[in-house]
Amino acid sequence: MDADKLRTLFDLTDRTVIVTGATRGIGFSLAEGYLAAGANVVVTGRSQDRCDEAEAKLNAAGRVAAVAAHMGDLDQVKHLVEHTVSTFGGIDVVVNNAATSLLQQFGGITLEAWEKALSVNVTGPLFLVQEALPHLEASRHAAVLNLISPAAFMFAGHMPLYAAGKSAMMALTRSMAAAFASKGIRVNALAPGPVDTQMMRNNPPEFIEATANETLLRRLAEPDEMVGPALLLTSDAGSYITGQVLLADAGMVPH
Repeated sequence: MDADKLRTLFDLTDRTVIVTGATRGIGFSLAEGYLAAGANVVVTGRSQDRCDEAEAKLNAAGRVAAVAAHMGDLDQVKHLVEHTVSTFGGIDVVVNNAATSLLQQFGGITLEAWEKALSVNVTGPLFLVQEALPHLEASRHAAVLNLISPAAFMFAGHMPLYAAGKSAMMALTRSMAAAFASKGIRVNALAPGPVDTQMMRNNPPEFIEATANETLLRRLAEPDEMVGPALLLTSDAGSYITGQVLLADAGMVPH
């Protein structure tokens, strides 16, 4: 390993990355990180206005495109893939970051909420990868990254819908990794701990403090702190890593 080779491990020049849920929070920081690493980036979210705002903020001279797509609408998921390929010619990396957190409790869970949670947190990501599969197969650097959560490992009695969806994505990550290994596609999951996003800040201060104190570092992460782990798992730096879950959670979950 010489210095020049080392410097290229995280280089994503000329690769194309789709990041879902990328108009704010962790997803937006990941989009910034992939652009900084040289990639073409397609950002997506439910609102075209927010997508346009994100594209304007990223402003990377033709290397970023934005298209609205709701992960619960499979026609929009298919359009996302078609738009990406027509804009940049292929797909090298898919980052499934979009999610919904419905906090219904046992005894009050509705079928509508259950189906909505699964459609956005599981069905959409699954079919996005499936739609992108022919293009990932054509890439020499193909990778899929599924954003899950420490809730998949914990006694998450207060958020059963979210925990169920993220547990399902962990299982799908391992299944995809096994199924796609022969195609040269690596598949991993990233489980961020509590991150200082607007979604987190919508909670009462005492909840935020208690959540931060569940980690060994006793603080929230900044969204940018998820960029390094994501790049590791989707760049040549992680070329021998597949079927794994990286817990970037400041020691919240013993593993």
